Amino acid sequence: MPSLNPERLRADSARVREQMLSVARERMRAGDADLPMNAIAKEAGVGVGTAYRHFPTHQVLLEALAADSLAALVADARTGANDPDPARGFARLMRAGLRLMLDDPALAAVLQRRDFACDETRELGAELFTSFGAVLDRARAGGAVRAGITADDLRRLMCGVQHAVRAGGDDGAAERYLDVMLKGLQNRAGSR
Repeated sequence: MPSLNPERLRADSARVREQMLSVARERMRAGDADLPMNAIAKEAGVGVGTAYRHFPTHQVLLEALAADSLAALVADARTGANDPDPARGFARLMRAGLRLMLDDPALAAVLQRRDFACDETRELGAELFTSFGAVLDRARAGGAVRAGITADDLRRLMCGVQHAVRAGGDDGAAERYLDVMLKGLQNRAGSR
């Protein structure tokens, strides 16, 4: 199974890996979600075989790019699960998640999928969904989220909101769209 753990690499191999990640990160920020391995290898000054040894699939590369942001999202989910006000903890987590996805397009790409390629990502994903589930359960119990909304529903909605924000180019869109979503999720009299 592919690993995201660079500590297992020799120093020169770790430098090459970081150079490829730097190139891939810049390409993602420029809007190139395809991340062609040939182009990344060329820009990083390495052979394509070296690139594929480090990142055997597109998904492994995305997960490596998103690793720090995913860890930050897990930390935000833990914080949200411990917030004494369930509605505030839920809203804070949604805002943090959207901010992270907008700051890191690789995170958004990784969260769009339900399966992961690397063990570390699987572990972080499991921890995220456990902590997020606790936040969601408390928010439901406190009326901030209507019954029947699942963690997977929210994953999809958040991916949709970040896509809408990116498509619009409007500076205030993120908060506005998120506010619409949060209000639509609230448990109101007569809602199901």
